[in-house]
Amino acid sequence: MLSSLLLSLFAGLVSAQSHGHEFGYGVPSQCSELPSDFSLVNQTYVLPDPFQLLDAGRVTNQSDWQCRAEQIRALFQKYELGDKPPQPSTFTPTFANKALTINAGVGSKTISFSVPITYPTSGKAPYPAVIVYDAPSIPIPSNVAVITLNIDNIAQQNDQSSRGVGLFYDLYGKNATAGALMAWAWAVSRVVDSLEMLPAAQINPEKLAVTGCSRNGKGAIVAGAFDERIALTIPQESGSGGDACWRTSRDMLVNQNLATQTANEIVGENVWFSTAFNQFAATNYTVGLLPVDHHELAGLVAPRGLYSTENVGFLWLGDFSNLECMTAANKIYQALGATDHQGFSQDGPHDHCSFPNDQISEINAFFNRFLLDEQVNTSIFRTVGSWTFNASWTPWQVPTLA
Repeated sequence: MLSSLLLSLFAGLVSAQSHGHEFGYGVPSQCSELPSDFSLVNQTYVLPDPFQLLDAGRVTNQSDWQCRAEQIRALFQKYELGDKPPQPSTFTPTFANKALTINAGVGSKTISFSVPITYPTSGKAPYPAVIVYDAPSIPIPSNVAVITLNIDNIAQQNDQSSRGVGLFYDLYGKNATAGALMAWAWAVSRVVDSLEMLPAAQINPEKLAVTGCSRNGKGAIVAGAFDERIALTIPQESGSGGDACWRTSRDMLVNQNLATQTANEIVGENVWFSTAFNQFAATNYTVGLLPVDHHELAGLVAPRGLYSTENVGFLWLGDFSNLECMTAANKIYQALGATDHQGFSQDGPHDHCSFPNDQISEINAFFNRFLLDEQVNTSIFRTVGSWTFNASWTPWQVPTLA
């Protein structure tokens, strides 16, 4: 089975107790590599076909999808997010006083950062846990631990002057290709490595979620897409660059004169993406050359749990762009026989990054299913907006892979 071959290829990158693997180190030898003369074709008015292999064939089974998923990851790293390094050659995490201290080194360069753990008030160890970017903005069950990652320490995100600033760049150099989103994803994987190596922390490394809101939500979906060990990914109000596709957001602005964030605006705002992405964001007419889009980023989480929320009170976040993109992503879940493993809930209007009461039962269902092993219904896909999915965005066929 190709999946077992993939596991053996990556096994050396995580500890012997790993319950999955981290992604991002090139296309496996059994699959077609990215060609050196890869041709960029403008697909502005449709979303790229996630089931089209680079060798001109199509995905017809799960082994094909494993290859295609790694191709998509390679494309995201080359053209949008930058490279995600593996576990550093020197890696010695410790646990004390309810915190992980992660010590990492590459050659003569070393860094160290601490990650506090807030333990639940109920439940039984080893506990499931949520890795939270900066601070929680979602309700977390009382029997789930909270692991807080200070992402600005890893990669700063103030403005353009933040490029190459943070512990990640102290280790890999200021010219590392990874933007802040990928640098944070790297840190998440190092947290997971540490939990696998340190059972004294009393956290179950098989039952981990990652979450963040707004810009941090963009980061959460990248972390989930690039580490199979994350059981549940929860991007909250992540907008363009998160659960809204570049092409559908561009359509809102260019064709419908609706002021939503596009790739062209976002690259000037901050350093979340690799500088390689700039060529696609140069104008609102170049993003169609990008060979991937965020329905595929979300699809890389499949068949693991994904629950994303959006807020119709902020046009800037994407409104129907979010719905279009996540509906397209659900076609990947559909192909894998896991349609209800992805949830999308667009509510509001309410304050940005607040969490409305009518979504609490939804997020609890995802926690219960993917972290607490309860058999509950997670068939949640809704919007309070007046828009519906336009099928012309996805003119490709969905195979049955399960």
